[in-house]
Amino acid sequence: MICSDQHCFDIAKHGYVNLLSRGGGSSKYDKKIFQSRRLINNAGLYNPLHVAVSQMIWNQQASNECISILDAGCGEGYHLNNIQLEINQKKHNTLAVGIDISKEGISIAAAGYSNAIWCVADIANCPFAGQQFQFILSILSPANYSEFQRLISDNGLVIKVVPDQDYLKELREIFYEGSHKQVYSNFHTTSHFNEHFKLLEVESIRYQVNLHKTLVEPLLGMTPLSWGASKERIEKVLQMNLKQVTMAFKVLIGKKSTT
Repeated sequence: MICSDQHCFDIAKHGYVNLLSRGGGSSKYDKKIFQSRRLINNAGLYNPLHVAVSQMIWNQQASNECISILDAGCGEGYHLNNIQLEINQKKHNTLAVGIDISKEGISIAAAGYSNAIWCVADIANCPFAGQQFQFILSILSPANYSEFQRLISDNGLVIKVVPDQDYLKELREIFYEGSHKQVYSNFHTTSHFNEHFKLLEVESIRYQVNLHKTLVEPLLGMTPLSWGASKERIEKVLQMNLKQVTMAFKVLIGKKSTT
């Protein structure tokens, strides 16, 4: 690929493009974490969330034109792929683009899902022209709202998914027992969103999923909840025969403010 300034970008063997302007991206997420996430995702733990988000996009689509979606901070691509598949089942075409600063995550995404455009890129400096997307997704990931403002079309929507209070509460109660982190609040995250976009809708999604014993270790490997936990508390979870976990999300839908 060659940009308008004649910079050349090679397409990798798996089909993604590295569009970082300089050097490699720094990320807390490595290949092992993304592999754990894929195991959890393939087990269907997030499927109800994907169905709900795809329905939100569908409900907001006013025409039969192709739907353009950017997943900013897409990781290994599972969320975007499933949402795209749900929309396509409704006989509607989508142009899906996933970006992440982690080359490991994008490599896994491109190897697994060929129906989207995958790019190694920084959400704080996205390599796209302005107003290119009807929908921007930010699912359980950091956001850069100034870039979202630039990239979203005038009538487009930003869909931000954040953990709700009970998200993986079974793990949180053990990892942070007796500390202020035992109870989670998304107040600051939602307030920050409200400062940048006109909030149109908030939807709470909560459900429980059965957890096979082979999924407990990948679940611990993929969630930042375990990163600050002691080895003793991680071992406690592994030995407790955890059979269910709670999935709880708050979905914020916003558009550009007219003021």
